[in-house]
Amino acid sequence: MTERKRATSPESSVVLDPDDDAPELTEEWFETADVHIAGKLISRGRPKGDANKVPVSIRLSPDVLDYFRGTGPGWQTRIDETLKRSVRRARKNS
Repeated sequence: MTERKRATSPESSVVLDPDDDAPELTEEWFETADVHIAGKLISRGRPKGDANKVPVSIRLSPDVLDYFRGTGPGWQTRIDETLKRSVRRARKNS
C-alpha cells in the first residue's frame, strides 16, 4: 500500500488513489449527464412538441379499436391524425 491510502474512516474499505483525476460523481452530475446505450446517445424524456396533447378517456367501438391496434405501435397517434383530418374537413365545409 505504498501508492494507495485507505480512506480516513477506519471502518471504510474504500481505497483512494491520489493520482486519480476523475471528477466527483454528484447527484447534479448525474442529472445532467448524457446517457449512452450501445454507443447511441439516448435523449432524456419525450421531445417537446409544438402542441401538447391532452389525456382523455374515450369509448370506441370494438371494431375501430381492433383496426387501429392491429396497425401496430403508434395506433393512438393514428387515431389522433384521423380525427384531425376529420376536423379539418368539417371546418372546410362549414
